[in-house]
Formats: sequence, C-alpha cells, structure tokens
Amino acid sequence: MKQSRVYVAYTGGTVGMTRTAEGYAPAPGLLDRLMREVPQLGETPVPAFDVHEYPELLDSANMRPEDWNYIAADIAAHYAAYDGFVVLHGTDTMAYTAAALSFMLEGLDKPVVVTGSQIPLCEPRNDARDNLIDALIVAGHHRIPEVCLAFNGRVLRGNRAVKLKSAGLGAFESPNFPPLAELGIDIVVYRERVLAPARTPFRMQRCGSAPVAALRLFPGIPAEFLRHIVQPPLAGLVLECYGAGNGPVRDTAFLDVLRAATDRGVVIVDVSQCLQGSVNLDSYAAGSALARAGVIGGYDMTVEAALTKLLYLFELGLSPDDVKREMQRDLRGELTRPE
Repeated sequence: MKQSRVYVAYTGGTVGMTRTAEGYAPAPGLLDRLMREVPQLGETPVPAFDVHEYPELLDSANMRPEDWNYIAADIAAHYAAYDGFVVLHGTDTMAYTAAALSFMLEGLDKPVVVTGSQIPLCEPRNDARDNLIDALIVAGHHRIPEVCLAFNGRVLRGNRAVKLKSAGLGAFESPNFPPLAELGIDIVVYRERVLAPARTPFRMQRCGSAPVAALRLFPGIPAEFLRHIVQPPLAGLVLECYGAGNGPVRDTAFLDVLRAATDRGVVIVDVSQCLQGSVNLDSYAAGSALARAGVIGGYDMTVEAALTKLLYLFELGLSPDDVKREMQRDLRGELTRPE
C-alpha cells in the first residue's frame, strides 16, 4: 500500500470519554494519550494520521447545524493536504452529521469516514479500537469517494445510515441500501455500490440556517397541532407518514392545513416511518390525497437524509419549487427512484 496520510477531526463523543460522577463525559487530551497507547495504530496497514481535537468536545446530543458547518469547513481547509478524513463523533446524532456532510462536501473525491463507539477507548473492553482502526484504513487506503459511516466492521453510505440500537455494538444499519464495504477476515469493498469520484471541483457548502422541522404522525394527531407546526417562518417539513406514505386523509381539516402550507411555499416531504421500503403516494388513496395537497414523496430517504437535504437545498437559495424538484432527485446516493 502507498504511504498515505489521514486527517482525524475529533469532535467528541463516547470514543474519547471518561467516567465522571455524572456519567461518561468528554475529557480534553485523553483520546490522544489513549491512542498513543494502542500499538496497532502505529502498525501497517494503518496509515499515518494527524488528530485535531476540537476546542469544545461535544456529546453529540448537543450537535447543531453550526457544528456541521465547523466540521465541513475544517475538512475543506485540510482537503488538499490529506488522502482521506476521519470524523470522530458521538453516536446519537452521527447519522445526521454523516448525511449533512454528504451534501455539504460538494465534488468529493476522497473518503470521509464518520465513526465513534458505544464504549469509550478508556475501558478495557471496548469497540472504539476496532472502529478507529477500520475507519483509518478505509480513509487511507480504499478509494471510497463519499461520506460514509464505519461501525462494527461495516462501511455504510453516510446518508443511508440510521442508529438502530442504543446499547448494541452494531448500532447502525442502512435499511434501504447495502453496505459499501465489510471488514472481516478480509476487507471487501463492493465497488459497484460506491459512487464514482466527482467530476466537479471540491467545495464546501454551508447549510443549516433555514427553518425546517420533522414531525412524526400518530393516530389522532390534531389538525390544529399541525397548523402550529407549519406557521411562518417554517420553510420545510419532513412528515413521517405511515407505510408507503399514507396519512389521516379522513380528517379534511388535516388536509386543509397541508394544502394551505404548501400553497404558501412550505416544502413538505413525505417519508415512511418504516425503516425499510419506499414512499409511493400513488399506492393508496390515503397517500394520493396527500399528494393532491401538495406533499411530495421522499422515496426511501431516511429522516436524517431528508432533513439535512432540505437544509442544504434552502441554503443554496433555491425557490420552493426548485427545492421540491431537487428533493426528489438523487444527489449523493441518498434515494432510489422506482423504475
């Protein structure tokens, strides 16, 4: 393998935490010391790497869009000097950050691998060591020119990943797209699944200032509750619907609220509450009525991908109609349109 160098952006998360009286918490300087005590991190095939510890180490429950902008700008500032990038991150909002970065890092032709752990590296038995090693090897030696998420021996497309388990080591799944790579006895990269390197120059696009929200439907949801959600200045809403994209269309007041909001220019994207499968608003009358109210289908996008994509598209200054069009177009492998 050629000599390569990886930039590690350490944002916080369980991987570098230590025990405190209040529970696990980030500890400045601890991760660097612990990593120097792991002999495998200095051996082949682990590439050379530089760790940049962020000034404020976050539990990822505190992550906000401005933090995504900070991470993306950090990668952009070091993009020319490194062969790949690893983002060390807490697991709670890791799927949101991976999805956001996939849209924000335009023209990507190097790996950006997001990882972390369920057990801190300071513990004798942990998953942090293997996740770190896997992420570094993928970032340094395997040409996967997209934002991906490496966890528990698998590499998932970042904007397809969801956190499925709060306690298990296999915390993440990609319900509607198979893994990009698996790291077992051998490292297997499924090249036919990996996006081609971008043909446009790399650039970083900020996101996160538009007022958007996500709302999960539940039986009996009042139309008045929805009305409060879609009031100005809301620009976009991810509506988590039932099954193939269905909603409570017997409630005409509910439909009226949706119609009034979309007529004002609010972009409402229908995604499924089911982990697997795709939204098809033509399948049932309970879905087609939503479409007539101006709601658009998000196909098989995750909530994380749909929300961060809305933030990205509005930041580009697009009109609501253009945002609707782009939401239904595959930009970074985040959705599959039916044939």
